[in-house]
Amino acid sequence: MAVIEWIRFILVVGLLLFGMSIFFLEIFGVYRFHYILNRMQIAATGDTLGIGMCLVGLMVANGWNATTAKIALVIVFLWCASPVSSHMIAKLQMSTDKRILDHCRIIVLKKKKKEEGEDGGHGNL
Repeated sequence: MAVIEWIRFILVVGLLLFGMSIFFLEIFGVYRFHYILNRMQIAATGDTLGIGMCLVGLMVANGWNATTAKIALVIVFLWCASPVSSHMIAKLQMSTDKRILDHCRIIVLKKKKKEEGEDGGHGNL
């Protein structure tokens, strides 16, 4: 029985360390990137993975009971809320930043296509 407890302990420590290392990488990435959408993407990805791994580690440490089910519901809520909030922040940034065309090639291509006309610049046939 003691071997199973040691395996569980090592698994918990590994999950918590992995989650915390993701958080530290996220902090580095947020300060490393200069463009707001890159910062937002690394923060959302780091939060989702880091919180997920830490909470899974806590679930393993706690064993299988009602508290574990509550932690699982917290994970589901965070995995649903984080992408939605990130999407809303990105949408706000896209609609308010006048310099967004300097950073996004896709928007520039769409704008050029609209300027050429709906038929792709071939004129009326």
